[in-house]
Amino acid sequence: MATNLSEGQKAPAFSGKDQNGNKVSLSDFKGKKVALYFYPEDDTPTCTQQACNLRDNFAALKKEGIVVLGVSPDDEAKHKKFENKFQLPFTLIADPKHTILEKYGVWGPKQMFGNHYMGVHRTTFLIDEKGLIKKIFLKPKSKQHAEEIIKAFK
Repeated sequence: MATNLSEGQKAPAFSGKDQNGNKVSLSDFKGKKVALYFYPEDDTPTCTQQACNLRDNFAALKKEGIVVLGVSPDDEAKHKKFENKFQLPFTLIADPKHTILEKYGVWGPKQMFGNHYMGVHRTTFLIDEKGLIKKIFLKPKSKQHAEEIIKAFK
């Protein structure tokens, strides 16, 4: 399953609560480059690798003027624990009702070890200063994700 959105399209507007309970909307970042990354679950191996890669390269992302927003179905409290455990310097948005996930077409059927279930398809959307989708990573490289993002925004 892949998202129904495409590069060059306007990024769907959304609002949610971050790990501190603050409301965050895409419109808050108008005029900025945004790396909006969707991931299945806090504190799982691949999700942690991806988050830590973004953390370790956060200064380089910031230098390029890129804002990082992570979204998963986990709630605010779980996001806060994840942020504290790994000292994550970016915003994590809670989406337990899958509203944002469904808007971006990243919630759907998955399969692991022969089991079928509904879940998040790890996907990153790069949104430019005009609010348009510049690039979609359907299979982000968790260990080199920051490099992918910086390269794609150049």
